[in-house]
Amino acid sequence: MEPPQDVFGRTFVEVMSEKYSPENFPVRRGPGIGVVVVPITCPQGSPMKDRLNLPSILVLTGCGINRAGDQAEIAAFCAHVIELDLSHNKLQDWQEISKIVSNIPNLEFLNLSSNPLGGVTLEPRWAECFSRVRRLVFNNTQVSWDTLLLLTRETTELEELFLCLNEYSSVSASSMACPSLRLLHITDNSLKDWAEVRKFGSMFPSLDTLIMANNNLASIEDSKDILLRLFPKLRSINLHNSGEVLQASNNWKVLGYVVV
Repeated sequence: MEPPQDVFGRTFVEVMSEKYSPENFPVRRGPGIGVVVVPITCPQGSPMKDRLNLPSILVLTGCGINRAGDQAEIAAFCAHVIELDLSHNKLQDWQEISKIVSNIPNLEFLNLSSNPLGGVTLEPRWAECFSRVRRLVFNNTQVSWDTLLLLTRETTELEELFLCLNEYSSVSASSMACPSLRLLHITDNSLKDWAEVRKFGSMFPSLDTLIMANNNLASIEDSKDILLRLFPKLRSINLHNSGEVLQASNNWKVLGYVVV
């Protein structure tokens, strides 16, 4: 006999209903705080409250969430939500994640850090719902690079991508660029070969800020002209604790970049 599902985790709907019920989250004044959501119709037999005091920024970290729950309830209460922090949960099924994201139409920021996404397949039909997200955080998820390439193809308005602590030692270039990305934060990985980093230039042609501290790069041998051609929009690069890159740092500085 299989144990009940809630032994392994909770639904997004359950946690949201509990945290933001009027009893647990009283209405408070201020922009984006304590928005009282009373859906016109609540799904029949719904365990949800008939009203929730939902802010536009939802923080549901470390709550044991591993699945979405009733999608109609998510849609009924989350139409105004713009930021969602689901870090440190148990989400490891992209279909469940897509059920949440697809029912939050104005979502701009999603944090999935420290969810076990390594080796989990993302199907293209599930990736489509991420198209409006502008900032994605996948720190310490071990999400595959192929999954990231699929997401960057679908998130046509993506501006910031956080990929720290994912043990990347190599990356594969994409046949389709992500021209909207401005910031890539990829610190504390295992990138050692500058040839891997060069791929970011063609993948993210509008990259303005590249933060890749703690990657132990052996060297960067490109000339100033090549660097300018590879990263035409780059203005800031963080190479702190990234190996022997002094000469490269000087080249960046000559080009007018901020080097940290």
